[in-house]
Amino acid sequence: MRHFFKRFSIAVFLSLIFTSYSETITFRADRMSGSTKKNAEKTMLSGNASITTENMELSAESIELSGKDFRFITASGGVTGKIKDSGMDFTCETMSYDRDKKIATLKNTVHLVDTQNDVTADAEIIDYNQNTEIAVMQINVNLVQKENTCTAANAVYQKNQKMLILTGNPTVQQGSDLFRAQEISLNMDTNEITLDGRVRGSVSAESKPAAVQSAEEKKEGAQ
Repeated sequence: MRHFFKRFSIAVFLSLIFTSYSETITFRADRMSGSTKKNAEKTMLSGNASITTENMELSAESIELSGKDFRFITASGGVTGKIKDSGMDFTCETMSYDRDKKIATLKNTVHLVDTQNDVTADAEIIDYNQNTEIAVMQINVNLVQKENTCTAANAVYQKNQKMLILTGNPTVQQGSDLFRAQEISLNMDTNEITLDGRVRGSVSAESKPAAVQSAEEKKEGAQ
């Protein structure tokens, strides 16, 4: 009975804090522990843990809420999530999220899906800024959008502008056409590709040529 009242008091405390933060968070788990120390609140949910906020759904083997007003969320073990306003679904092994800055860091076998733009991306690390709608991807990046298959060591995906910048041995494949350079920019709306540095590629005579230009040609056209 004592343990029941301890868990109940923590749950009530959470509800009051999140209401004062102008956001309601609901949660569930097999086990729960926490601290109510002022400005250092911490709650650990473990075993089939899940939380739901006004803009996020998150489930994992364990989820920790910490910081003043439980500003920080960290999750580990089979992480699955959804950022509702951005239309972003993701899976990974570990995740951290700053509720104040609205920045999520996803690590280890990350799979990200932009349901609004029909884009899927895989990488080892993805930092996603919800305010700017920009995702910075690192290590073994593989991104697919319509007929474009893109690979690189690093990538910056600008969701609102539908732009992708690839660096680190980048490639873009469109059907049987393949493009390589030191840096590749892809406009996902117009399908225009800009290549910069050590440009190489192969284009099938039977395929429809893509809108491709070098970085120098792009600069000249802008003048």
